[in-house]
Amino acid sequence: MNNHLSLEKLIKHGEGENLEFKSNFNTELIETLVAFANTGGGKVVVGVNQKNELCGVVIHAETVQNWINEIKNKTSPTLIPDVVVSEIENKKVVVFAIQEYPIKPVATRGKYFKRTANSNHLLSITEVVNLHLQSFNTSWDFHANNQFKIDAISLSKVQSAIDIFNQTNARINDDPLTFLLKNDLLRGDQITNAAYLLFTERDTVFTTIELGRFQTETIIKDSARTKSDILSQVDQVMDFVKKHINKEVIITAQARNIQKWQYPLEAIREIITNMIVHRDYRSSSDSIVKIFDTYIEFYNPGRLPDSISVENLLSNNYKSTPRNKLIADFCKSIGLIEKYGSGIRRIVEYFKEAQLPSPEFRNISEGFMVTIFALKDANVPLNVLLNVPLNVPLNVPLNERMELLLKLIHANKFITAEELAAACAVSDKTIKRDIDFLKNNTILKRMGSKKSGYWEIII
Repeated sequence: MNNHLSLEKLIKHGEGENLEFKSNFNTELIETLVAFANTGGGKVVVGVNQKNELCGVVIHAETVQNWINEIKNKTSPTLIPDVVVSEIENKKVVVFAIQEYPIKPVATRGKYFKRTANSNHLLSITEVVNLHLQSFNTSWDFHANNQFKIDAISLSKVQSAIDIFNQTNARINDDPLTFLLKNDLLRGDQITNAAYLLFTERDTVFTTIELGRFQTETIIKDSARTKSDILSQVDQVMDFVKKHINKEVIITAQARNIQKWQYPLEAIREIITNMIVHRDYRSSSDSIVKIFDTYIEFYNPGRLPDSISVENLLSNNYKSTPRNKLIADFCKSIGLIEKYGSGIRRIVEYFKEAQLPSPEFRNISEGFMVTIFALKDANVPLNVLLNVPLNVPLNVPLNERMELLLKLIHANKFITAEELAAACAVSDKTIKRDIDFLKNNTILKRMGSKKSGYWEIII
């Protein structure tokens, strides 16, 4: 009786991350069990349709055992679920329960699945590799690389890292080779992927970061490229950014010169460091930094894991699992990064303190993009701000609010209508009316979807 009550409760609750309904036993049921085994476990109820309606299933003496045998034969490693047969309203219902498998991933017919929300997600090759590495609490950078021997890295760079350790009172007296061995960066005569990226002797395509100063989306004013070891790249990228952003010198009453940068440098350094440390170095794509007049884009190969949304990231509601565990741990030890998972919050806080718009974080293509924005002085004439010649008047007279609206969009093309309304201190309805006016007069255009698109100023 209690089992019936529990089952009825499950059916009423509906499908989800750990529960799925099937009218009959089929191949998709096995795929779901595999997805549950690769994620967090779950149950499949046979005899309930997609509308959460009890339909029952016909079973004979050997039916359930035959189903179990089919699951065993079509999964690798072999899955053997717990099975319970119940009867509700004179209809048979079969519940298959599977726990998360300790050694992942599990496959069926050569395919790998994991559970995302209430559906099964077919894993890519990269996701399969990541899942396997996570099963052993390791990552790609931990493994030795047969392509490279010890002469592929610079021992003088290793010694420089030891010197940094000793500045933090670590008191390391080891020679570079012993240091590498003790830190899992060297195994026999083979170096790990982490050691190669951290201390490569020569430039390598594996670490390429493209840098550009853009006048427009298509016109480049200056460009550079770094392909060195990742420890050196933090300063190299930082120097290029500083070269191309604005700085003002404020002379105080005490005759002291205070430098004020267009963006908070601490935040930029944090973004660059995270980009380099957490990059997916197995990807053929390069990291890219694009500097524009009023915003900077930092693109990095490697999306957020499916289990972590941007909202989770901003609210710190997630478990930090570094993509490159050995690199992240090493960089934490030398003080290049701080506590895992806290960098995003610090970046947001730096921009808040600087009274600048909050950065935008989003998955894009096969990577992750961080965009930061700088607001222009509200007193700058609109035609100057938008690079419209002084002797070319706007075709349509704009009120002060519309000019402010365009300035805000110029500073942050991803700003939402709700944020515009708040910044202009008007209602959503009023800001929508202004936007429609600008659209109708061919001044403003919306590019892409409402959720992930952006504004384009046409004049």
